[in-house]
Amino acid sequence: MNLAWTSVGALVLAIVLSCVTRINVGVFAIALAWIVGVYLGAMPVATVMGGFPTALFLTLVGVTLLFTMAQCNGTLDRVAHHAVRICRGHRGVVPIMYFVLAASLASIGPGNISTAALVAPMAMTTAAKANIPLFLMAIMVGNGAQAGALSPFAPTGIIVTGLMNKIGLGGHELRTYIANLLAHALVAFGGYLLFGGWRLFAARSSHAAEEVAGAIEFTGKHALTLAVIGCVLIAVLFLNANIGMAAFTGAVALSTLRLAETEPAIRKMPWTPILMVCGVSVLVALLEKTKGLDLFTELLASIASPGTLTGVVAFVTGLISVYSSTSAVVLPAFLPTVPGLIARLGGDAFGVATSMNVGAHLVDMSPLSTTGAMCIAGIADPTLVRPTYNKLLAWGLSMTIIGALGCWLFF
Repeated sequence: MNLAWTSVGALVLAIVLSCVTRINVGVFAIALAWIVGVYLGAMPVATVMGGFPTALFLTLVGVTLLFTMAQCNGTLDRVAHHAVRICRGHRGVVPIMYFVLAASLASIGPGNISTAALVAPMAMTTAAKANIPLFLMAIMVGNGAQAGALSPFAPTGIIVTGLMNKIGLGGHELRTYIANLLAHALVAFGGYLLFGGWRLFAARSSHAAEEVAGAIEFTGKHALTLAVIGCVLIAVLFLNANIGMAAFTGAVALSTLRLAETEPAIRKMPWTPILMVCGVSVLVALLEKTKGLDLFTELLASIASPGTLTGVVAFVTGLISVYSSTSAVVLPAFLPTVPGLIARLGGDAFGVATSMNVGAHLVDMSPLSTTGAMCIAGIADPTLVRPTYNKLLAWGLSMTIIGALGCWLFF
């Protein structure tokens, strides 16, 4: 039996199941890696288990614990409410403010999914009260959250940084973050204006003004929580501290100072995507050991040419990401193929990796993805759910083409 082809088949099966079932693909990937590696490849169990990304796991747990504690004690909610106050009822400015707010929050640590869960319901409620088209608000707040996804402090950014380091593209964290941010800003503001957002600047809304006027107040507890988060960011930026260990220390500080409780935060942490990421990483590590990664790379190279490589990989990762997890499945599976694709077809490795990152994230406003689903969940009027769902689905699918063309032109 050809173990390389078997391991590739296992990865493809995991990707397909992540698209069409509710099973946690991380659990499934670990089981596949065990079966293929131990029983078909005669590898020691320790060799298969060696693919578990321990450092990544600890970093993700530390960062998500810190910001989940800040969310549980109401700090992030208050930041969101106060940021929107400055709009003061200007309807055209409100969606723009939500884009900036979501991008800022996602960038400092919570990441795109947590930020969408926090901000999207409030944004959609504000839109309904202020007579702002729900579709316009959704593409602004959703793309805002996605714009901050690849921040070096955000969970997905941490995952991508680790993957990029493994393929020899370390040191590009800021470029990767900015490329993704600019891509989402371009499509969000382009769509906002194209679909009628410019008309909202003509009048104020008393409902929007009332919505932001009722913002909840900060207390000393919330100010100290922000101070602890600020200290963590300063330690990482200026003292070269490990972000995961610094985040654990920040979480301990919040608990010791009785600013937030650890146990409720641990229960609310996003364990599902963390397990998905780590499980798929185990299977991808097995592919490297069996030479299956080389075969997977050849399959990708066979459908591209040197001139179309960036566009093709953006399209493929985007199409799969419409139905599957971007950070937990798509990027861990595809980013490791970059060196092999460059060896076969040539080109700029950073451009190819960025095309995968951007192409996979642009489609996540689809309601089949978490960010888009959060926006749909925030709609109170049931008669508006289906029309907005259909528009977001069309938007997400169209981003496979827009992303591919944009990456082909710019990368």
